[in-house]
Amino acid sequence: MRKFLTSKLFIGIACLLLVLGAAGVFMARKHYYDNLKPVSSAEKTVTITIPSGSSLNQVAELLDKNKLIKNVWAFKQYVLSKGVEDSIQAGTYAISPSQGVAEIVQILTEGKVDRKLVTIKPAKRIDQIEQALINSGFDPAEVKAALDPASYPGHPALVDKPVGASLEGYLYPESFLKTAESTPKEIVGASLDEMQKRLTPDIRAAFAAQGLSVHRAVILASIVEREVSTPTDRAQVAQVFLKRLGMDMKLQSDATASYGAILDGAEPSLTYDSPYNTYSIVGLPPGPISNVSQSSLEAVARPANTDWLYFVSGDDGVTHFSKTLPEHEALVDKYCKKLCQ
Repeated sequence: MRKFLTSKLFIGIACLLLVLGAAGVFMARKHYYDNLKPVSSAEKTVTITIPSGSSLNQVAELLDKNKLIKNVWAFKQYVLSKGVEDSIQAGTYAISPSQGVAEIVQILTEGKVDRKLVTIKPAKRIDQIEQALINSGFDPAEVKAALDPASYPGHPALVDKPVGASLEGYLYPESFLKTAESTPKEIVGASLDEMQKRLTPDIRAAFAAQGLSVHRAVILASIVEREVSTPTDRAQVAQVFLKRLGMDMKLQSDATASYGAILDGAEPSLTYDSPYNTYSIVGLPPGPISNVSQSSLEAVARPANTDWLYFVSGDDGVTHFSKTLPEHEALVDKYCKKLCQ
């Protein structure tokens, strides 16, 4: 009888231990899977940089420090269970606490580094481009150094730029991918590369056919860029300016006059005395007044087959062209009551 009770007690204890063990396994698994879930529902992202050569433990601690995972052990166990501990890539990542461990590991192993677009807009002066680069997160001193033409010796886009001239006019407007490892010099260099793509042998020959060097063509294209916005208008405005240049007639561009004043830190004015004021000088100003787009370069290379000598941008958003001064003045009176004041 005693032997039977002992056996029964042993079986009971064994069953209890099995139940407790099963419960323990269940709780451990639940704890593990709970710790693979997102830390929170916050949609904000945190930028982290994983240095080259980081160990799994260092990566886990970095994520934990930035409150992107719930548990270091659970993260490491998940990575080891998937056999991807050697697949985590160095780089800068934007990760949200709303992402679970599985999604985070996928980002890190596929090298989905944080990328943002830096946009150089058209018709912008170089000081505006400089500020845009700074606003994109680049160090001001590094931006200033990147805008020094001496940083790009022998670049084909700059072979016609006079020695001593800035990069004004040569930074092609485009959007460029930026990572935490990107430098402003890389962005500026990419912009110059884009400019070179537009300065093809064909378009250089077309500039020469208009009696223009590449640099003088870029100057004129920058004026066209600032004066009007549509390709059709630009081709006609280029024709106006080229005809005036051929006649030694003043260009009388509002954009150049304003640029000269702004360059000196003065209020934009058509009467401000500067080498850029084409109301007072004959010919082109000494340099470009903004960057240029493809349509402005094309307009200067292949101007419209018209015979205009004047144009005015009206309050109605339409550019009105004319051949004589009386015709021009009549169009100004009719269409430019607000803008021309």
